[in-house]
Amino acid sequence: MALAIDGIFTIENLQEHSGQLTATLGLDKNHPIFFGHFPGQPVVPGACMLALVKDVVEFALHFTLQLKNAGNIKFMQMITPDNSEGLQLIITYKTPQAGLLSLSASILNRDIACFKLQAIFRIM
Repeated sequence: MALAIDGIFTIENLQEHSGQLTATLGLDKNHPIFFGHFPGQPVVPGACMLALVKDVVEFALHFTLQLKNAGNIKFMQMITPDNSEGLQLIITYKTPQAGLLSLSASILNRDIACFKLQAIFRIM
């Protein structure tokens, strides 16, 4: 459907309902980023997970966003090209107020949380 952060992730399905976005994700196992992060033990960089959240919200809600505050970021389990089947992104957001969008997000791999974020974005 749509590509996120230079084609590392593919959004295979995206649904929005009552302040929640749910995306089924694909991962390009041959993306050049994996040759450098890290050679011999490739993992999805944490910055790419954060960028994915921003990209999906911008795409779904038609906003341009800038990260204002990331109060809580947790990386619980690595996502590797060999272990990336069943990736899902879940974002819960509040109605924007005063030009700010508050949200929480999780990336799950086979229903196991790999990444969690609580953040505030400025709507540009």
